[in-house]
Amino acid sequence: MKVIIQLNTINNMKMNKLKSNFIFILFLFFNMSSYAQKNEHGPLNIIWISCEDMGPILSSYGNTSINTPNIDRLAKEGVKYTNAYSTVGVCAPSRFSIITGMYPVRLGAHNMRTGDHNNFKWPEDVKFRNDKGVIDKAGVNIPDYEVVTPSYVKPFTEFLRAEGYYCVNDDKCDYQFNAPFTAWDDVFGGGSYHNRPKGAPFFYVKNYYTTHESRIWLRKNKPMTVLPKDVPVPDYFPDLPEVREGIARKYSNIEALDKEVGELLNKLELDGVLDNSIIFFWSDHGGNLLRQKRAVGNSGLNVPLIIRYPDGYRKGQTDDRMVSLMDLGPTVMSILGIEPPIYMDGKPFAGKFEKSPRKYIFGSADRFDESTDMQRSVLDGRFVYIKNFMPELPLIYRNKYREQIPMNKLLIDLNHNGDLQGDASYIFMSKKPIEELYDLSSDPYEVNNLANNEDFKYKLLELRKQLGNWQIEVDDKGFLPESEIINEFWPNMIQPVTSDVSINISNNEITLNCNTEGASIGYQTDEDIGTKFWQLYTKPIDIEGIEKICARATRIGYKASKTTSN
Repeated sequence: MKVIIQLNTINNMKMNKLKSNFIFILFLFFNMSSYAQKNEHGPLNIIWISCEDMGPILSSYGNTSINTPNIDRLAKEGVKYTNAYSTVGVCAPSRFSIITGMYPVRLGAHNMRTGDHNNFKWPEDVKFRNDKGVIDKAGVNIPDYEVVTPSYVKPFTEFLRAEGYYCVNDDKCDYQFNAPFTAWDDVFGGGSYHNRPKGAPFFYVKNYYTTHESRIWLRKNKPMTVLPKDVPVPDYFPDLPEVREGIARKYSNIEALDKEVGELLNKLELDGVLDNSIIFFWSDHGGNLLRQKRAVGNSGLNVPLIIRYPDGYRKGQTDDRMVSLMDLGPTVMSILGIEPPIYMDGKPFAGKFEKSPRKYIFGSADRFDESTDMQRSVLDGRFVYIKNFMPELPLIYRNKYREQIPMNKLLIDLNHNGDLQGDASYIFMSKKPIEELYDLSSDPYEVNNLANNEDFKYKLLELRKQLGNWQIEVDDKGFLPESEIINEFWPNMIQPVTSDVSINISNNEITLNCNTEGASIGYQTDEDIGTKFWQLYTKPIDIEGIEKICARATRIGYKASKTTSN
C-alpha cells in the first residue's frame, strides 16, 4: 500500500499552501494596512523557548524574590497564561504529550522513562537494556522499550514539514520513543534555522537545561544571584538553612536562564527574524523540588506560558483560560492555518481552528524511575482533586536521582527520624488518603485536605465524577502492569520493524511506497545522499534534475527500515 503521509486521512482536512497561510495569519492577527507592507519578510516563523522543571515563579508572575527581565519582556510584549499545565509532573511523558498532542495514559506512555531517548539517535545507535533495576506493579522486571503509538499518530512537526516549514530542535526530544528522523529537518544539537532553504519559514525549538532538577547540584559552584535569606519557603518545607540554600540555587538558576533567553532574543533580533516570528515560552512541567517535580497537583503541573506575537498583538494581556501543554502543537498548526487532526486530545487555543476553553485539566503520575505509584488529578483553576490508587504507598519515596539535592536528602532523613512537624511532615505521609481536595485560593501550597469537609462536598463530587469519566474516555492504561503494556507494543519483547521502501519511477515522477501502516518516509537525492538530513515524502517527486534517490521509512516505536536506493 502507498504510505504517503495523508494529512487528511483522519478528518479529510484541506491544507492551505504557504501563501494562503500567510494571508490568513495577517488577516487574523494584524492590521492589514500596517503589516502588509512588511511581507518581504515572508511567512511567519514559530519559535519555542523551552525550559525545564519550573513552575510560574517568574517576576512577571508576581514573584518578588526573583529578577527575570528578559522573560518579563516577552510577557510585556505578549500574552501571559496563568492556568497552563503539563499532563505529567516529569519530562518524558510530558514531552510525549507535547509532540503527539495526546494524553500519555491513553497510549501507554505514562511511565517515566521507557529508555534512553533524551536526545535524537540514529536507529542503528539505539540501545536497549534488559535490566535497569525497575520492577512494575506486578513484580515483573521492566527493560528499555519504545512506546508504539497507533498508526495514525504522528509527531505534529511532520504536519508542519509537509507545509514547507523547516523544523529545528536544539536539541532535547525525550518522547518515550526515539525521535523519528522524519520529525525534524535538524535535531542534532546546535541546529540552526540558518540552514533552511532560502525563503522558507521555520519552526525552531530551543531547549534550555539550566533550570533542570540536576542543575541544583551540578551548578553548586556557580555564583548565587539570589540569596538564601531572600527566598520564600513553601509551607511544606521547614525553614532551615539547607532548605533556603536549595531554593536560592533554584532561583539563581532561573535568573541564569533569563540571561540565556535575553541572548537568544538579541540573536533573533540581529538575524532579522524577531519581528516576523511568534515566540512561545514554556516549561515542560512544574517545579524541581520535593512536592513539585513528580507531583500530580498544582505544584507539579502548573507552568509558565507566554506567547509573543509580532506587531504588538495581545501586548501585555493576561489570559486565565485553562491550557494544557499538549495543546501547543495543535495551536501552532491552527495559527498557521493548518487544521489539527481530530484524533488529537490537544485543543487549539488560538488561530483559525481555536476551540472553546477547557473546563478541566487532567494529570497523572505513575512509575518514576525505580518507584511505581498511580495517582490521577483534575484541576479547574481553583480546586485540585487527587485520587490515589495505591494509598498504601508513601507520598514521598526514596529516589536516588533527586536525593543528590542536599536539601531533599536532609528532609527525607529528618522525616525518617521523626523530626518533621506540621505542614512539613504532611508531604511525607506514610500512607496517602484515597482522595485529596485543595482550594488553591486559600491554600496555594496544597496542605489542607478538604476531601472530608462537608462544606466542599459538592465540589468533591463534581471533580470525582469528572476524573472518573475522563479515565473511562481515555481508557486509562495506568491500571495495567507496565509489562503487559510493553508486550502489547512489542509482542514477546520483539520490536516491530518498518518495511523497506520501494522506489517506483514512471511518468517523470518518483513514487515511494511502504507496506507498514502509518509509516513515514524520508528521502535524499544526489549530493544530499549520505548526509544527516532527510526530506519528508508527502507526494510524488518530480524526477527532473534527479539522478539518484534513496529512501527510508520509520514509525513511532518501530525499528526503522533499511535504506533503499534506485
